[in-house]
Amino acid sequence: MIEARRLHILRAVADHRTVTAAAAALYLTPSAVSQQLAALEQETGHRLVERGAKGVRLTPAGEILLSHTHVVLAQLERAEAELAAYGSGEAGTVTVAAFATGIAEVVAPAVARLAAYAPGIRIRVQDAEGDASLPMVLDRQVDVAVAVEYRGAPPADDPRLTHVPLYAEPFDAVVPVAHRLAGAPEVPLAELAKDPWIGPYPGNPCHEVVVLACEGAGFQPRLEHSSDDFRAVVALASADVGVALVPRSALRGMDLTGVVVRPVDGEAPTRRVFAAVRRGAEDHPLIRPVLEALGEAARS
Repeated sequence: MIEARRLHILRAVADHRTVTAAAAALYLTPSAVSQQLAALEQETGHRLVERGAKGVRLTPAGEILLSHTHVVLAQLERAEAELAAYGSGEAGTVTVAAFATGIAEVVAPAVARLAAYAPGIRIRVQDAEGDASLPMVLDRQVDVAVAVEYRGAPPADDPRLTHVPLYAEPFDAVVPVAHRLAGAPEVPLAELAKDPWIGPYPGNPCHEVVVLACEGAGFQPRLEHSSDDFRAVVALASADVGVALVPRSALRGMDLTGVVVRPVDGEAPTRRVFAAVRRGAEDHPLIRPVLEALGEAARS
């Protein structure tokens, strides 16, 4: 009989590519992970992983078992949801990981809504970028992630996750007041090809949006200044050290002295925001109201 906890470990190893990283995500020691993998191989009668200089990869037998693992773990999530519903499930804690603007735009309003009509649900919020929050959901560190679509992110049909679209917003061009395009009603990205740029660090989903938008305009942005805090990005632009693309919601309430904000000419780069939970958990009586509250906050 295969133990479900060992399937969790197999999936973590497949996701993180090393025993050490999987162990850290699961709050286990590397030796404990190795022991559980060895026990799983004994249970199945097949070698499931191969270790190499670049980490761990699954064998063909391991890949077969992983495909069933996604189904089994999703079904266990559904079983937990039904049992929680049977036992009322009207009170408990749900942990939500979200990026800063997502917290302001949808998470905080959702918390306020839940306090009114589901006071038994307590929300714990953690600030995390989308590329960090999705692995946190898969590793069971949090229950819900509010994340941004980005190159390399798990797709909407990923068997491990259920995606719930929330909202999409354009990026606006932010240029110093003395910039040659400050008076233009719209800013063509191609006209910024030779400018120094300010933007998020690689790995941040917004970095991917900016780079892809510039590539679509025919150039690679020369990122000379980096910050994941858009207030810092705007402050640097106001110091006339570069130009930037910033999500529109991130500019609300910000001190824009020294900069001009203009829409992008043509098709604007867009940040698409969604909520994600482990597949099968979307109907849990604690998680379902949270997803509904996030959706209502996004629509309003």
